[in-house]
Amino acid sequence: MEIRLEKNKIKSISKKLKTRFNGLALGMLSMLALQSCEDNFLDVVPDNIATIDQAFNLRNEAEKYLFTCYSYMPRSADMHHNPAMLAGDELWIPDQRQAYTVYSLDIAMGLQRVSNPYFNAWDGYYQGGGPNDSYPLFDGIRHCNIFIENMQNPDQVPDITASERERWIAEVKVLKAYYHFYLMRMYGPIPIMRENVAIDAPSEALNVAREPFDDGIDYIVSLLDEAAAVLPPVITDINTELGRITAPIARGIKAKVLLTAASPLYNGNTDLASFVNAEGTPLINTQYDENKWQLAADAALEAIEAAEGAGNSLYEFPGSAFALSDTTETKLSIRNAVTERWNSEIVWGNTQSRATDIQRQSMSPLTAEHGHRDAEKVLSPTLEMAQMFYSSNGVPINEDNTLDFTDIEELREAGQDDRFNIQLGYETSILNFNREPRFYADLGFDGSIWYKYDAGSEDTRFHIEGKYTDYAGSNHAFYFNVTGYYLKKLVNWNQSFSSSGATYRSYAWPEMRLADLYLMYAEALNEVSGPSATVYDYLDRIRTRAGLEGVQESWQNYSVNPEKPNTQTGLREIIHRERNIELAFEGHRYWDLLRWKTAVQELNEPILGWNVYGDDDISYYQVTTLFQQRFVAPRDYFWPMAENALLQNSNLVQNPGW
Repeated sequence: MEIRLEKNKIKSISKKLKTRFNGLALGMLSMLALQSCEDNFLDVVPDNIATIDQAFNLRNEAEKYLFTCYSYMPRSADMHHNPAMLAGDELWIPDQRQAYTVYSLDIAMGLQRVSNPYFNAWDGYYQGGGPNDSYPLFDGIRHCNIFIENMQNPDQVPDITASERERWIAEVKVLKAYYHFYLMRMYGPIPIMRENVAIDAPSEALNVAREPFDDGIDYIVSLLDEAAAVLPPVITDINTELGRITAPIARGIKAKVLLTAASPLYNGNTDLASFVNAEGTPLINTQYDENKWQLAADAALEAIEAAEGAGNSLYEFPGSAFALSDTTETKLSIRNAVTERWNSEIVWGNTQSRATDIQRQSMSPLTAEHGHRDAEKVLSPTLEMAQMFYSSNGVPINEDNTLDFTDIEELREAGQDDRFNIQLGYETSILNFNREPRFYADLGFDGSIWYKYDAGSEDTRFHIEGKYTDYAGSNHAFYFNVTGYYLKKLVNWNQSFSSSGATYRSYAWPEMRLADLYLMYAEALNEVSGPSATVYDYLDRIRTRAGLEGVQESWQNYSVNPEKPNTQTGLREIIHRERNIELAFEGHRYWDLLRWKTAVQELNEPILGWNVYGDDDISYYQVTTLFQQRFVAPRDYFWPMAENALLQNSNLVQNPGW
């Protein structure tokens, strides 16, 4: 791989600065000033091509370059550019490629390759470089280095204040750190680009090598620490700066980085003992270090204190003009924690990725008048995920000592007690009864209630009818659901249909919620010292918002394994499941399965769903295999580098198994 801009590209950059970079960035600044209050956040897509000779003459020009550095943020709200959406087992889409081509699905199907790898984030191809592959992350890192090096020169940008200069440098340090970490989650050890390599540097300087994973982590953490000491705790100028990096964001990223480094894939993984660079230096430390968990716990607590000190709290639905049941309000607390713009739980909203299309791809028609193109319903949660959620007693369905979910093809009719979750009188699988509120908040299914603001009173709430010939059935040539479960979680409750189509209220993608920080802290602390009142407390805060009793109470009263929360191993399993449930469909599970080193078990199972081509209860409620996944360890824990990258740079080594 060549981490450099080719000479012809440099010439092109020089020619295009004034016409493209200046004009477009100024236009973006103008748009920011015109946004309404509810749309106010940094939403710039600047040219990202700039020349150095003019970019740092004045503050106004430097700010455009700052936005260029932001423009490389991954588009996490786009199923094409967020590989965790479809590379694992949470969601599935029609694989005929008639409506959408998503290369991360090829990874889920075991089709990854070393020649032209799918979702190649290393080089920025096959959707790995963002929209139109225009945002390869090594280019983003290069821009960050250019920005930092120039802004640290006091002779550059003479019209900026010292405090603002410090803040901008800190923001870009966080972006640089995050871009490195994003690549490390996919590839493991990578070359750490501490500074730019000159275009005319000798080949030995251009052919950079991969550095040991822990060295990369240490460098990322140092950048984040430097930045957090400078950054503001909150954004005060909400008219133009929402979405900019703050101290809680920097500390939250640090917690996630250290949690990853402490996890089994990187901490004491002897499977990677032979993973060395070209000089024979081990790239993964195979000696287990418990102190890594302590560092992660300390960082998570610092992030929590910073976030809560800045005003973050777990979101609670404040109520509406309509009288709603407690059941519905609990579900809205769960859904709106993700989809309500800039709610109290959002620690980091990614304004470079607004959730609009993903809502249409998740939404289901709710009457016969709603068109399949307006509510495509192609993002289909798998049966594995439907079974992941707890019973109404707050324990796994296979552990509940009062409820029997053994035969999920058994049907039951919804009664009066079910009416806020399932249409009264509707027959559906017993799997869809007696489940926790997050199940009903996140998932739709044949017969399920889908409450939205435009329904008004709960007496006129919508419900799904999903058999093949029904209005939400999988009878469209391109846009159809493949599992029988629908993704409610990502759809803002202000969504509405009209005679002219559908309207979706977009929101900045929640890269980090306070609930994530709580779960990170609970996980790390349990690994350090086992079960404790503090671990239970942070888990129970999330469970309380989800309408459940605490961990100890639930397992003691309703589980066939009541002592499970009282051991480190048992509580570890509970914490892992709690992450899978609370953060479901937000792009976390895939990375968690990798770092926990459990992907080899979880991703070697079949992808299951209901028979969506059935047109009556008997034919529809049959468990169907969509695909048999195959995950090869240790190979598939890291993504391959393209063969061309290895040919161009003899100092690079391929990942194990590829």
